[in-house]
Amino acid sequence: MPLLSTKISPRPLLRLLLPSATRPLSSAAAPAGGGASAEARTQKLERIADELLSLTKAERDDYSILFRLKLGLHQWIPAGGVPAPGVGDGLAAEAANPAEEKEKTAFDIKLEKFDTAAKIKVIKEVRTFTDLGLKEAKELVEKTPVVLKKGVTKEEAEAIAAKLKQVGATVVLE
Repeated sequence: MPLLSTKISPRPLLRLLLPSATRPLSSAAAPAGGGASAEARTQKLERIADELLSLTKAERDDYSILFRLKLGLHQWIPAGGVPAPGVGDGLAAEAANPAEEKEKTAFDIKLEKFDTAAKIKVIKEVRTFTDLGLKEAKELVEKTPVVLKKGVTKEEAEAIAAKLKQVGATVVLE
């Protein structure tokens, strides 16, 4: 008798894999209709397993997507690693662009360069928001590119950058 043509009864295998299939349902897990025997549960599970095994590959893929949706797992990437169309788009976008950060709350103001004719104006403007003396502000401006101020809110950083750009400086918010 060839090994491939031998059919093994799924019942002992089911008992090995699912020991709970041989136990009767507890009263907490029993359905409201009066309960089901362990044999009825086993038959139901066997029928479901047989139906799933009879599906084609495409039907199994569709079923797995539907099952994940029904369980509320549609926001996660499927086991195959490729999200289904319209499923998990947010996670796929985050995975594709890990360099993009979430909304920043603190910015650093970096002076990249400035017009040499506007050097005095830039120094005066730097003094207004850094509380530095004239000598310290001049030394700071001459070190370009340099971070002028760290941990500034977005609104304050944009206001300072706009003022510096008006006087002829090139500023970057980091």
